Amino acid sequence: MILNPSHPLDRPVFAAEIRPHRSLGPQGFRVLMMLLGIASIIVGLPFVVLGFWPVLGFLCLDLLGVYVAFRASYRQGLAFEILELTPVRLLLRKVDPRGVGREWCFNPLWTRLDRQIDEDFGLQRLALNSRGEEVVIARDLSPEERESFADALGTALAEVKRGL
Repeated sequence: MILNPSHPLDRPVFAAEIRPHRSLGPQGFRVLMMLLGIASIIVGLPFVVLGFWPVLGFLCLDLLGVYVAFRASYRQGLAFEILELTPVRLLLRKVDPRGVGREWCFNPLWTRLDRQIDEDFGLQRLALNSRGEEVVIARDLSPEERESFADALGTALAEVKRGL
């Protein structure tokens, strides 16, 4: 669908990009790995001196496990979702960590926002539902962020349904 941003029906009413949060940046990751490496050497050297050299090998395996886990986490951080609402369409684009994307286009008049709320943990699941098709969105947000996002998107959907 070709859009003309100057046309009022193609102008976004709501737009959002959702990316997974990573609490440790690349520099912090390097520092963490260096500190863990130094700690492994300090702890492992006395065992090597005493002849228990396999202990150092197991410490290195632990270090390798931490490295692999963080690399996998950073790879998952490459995924994202883009949601754009105009008066005539609701476009959702999800891209996985490998860069493979999937796109849904809904009529905003037929789309509703389904929320699954847990009394203890808040909003656990948010989905777009239109004509029997359901797509879960905002999985990478915390329950509080998901609630705020749902409120903003719900307000925008209501405005579009009212005719702006």
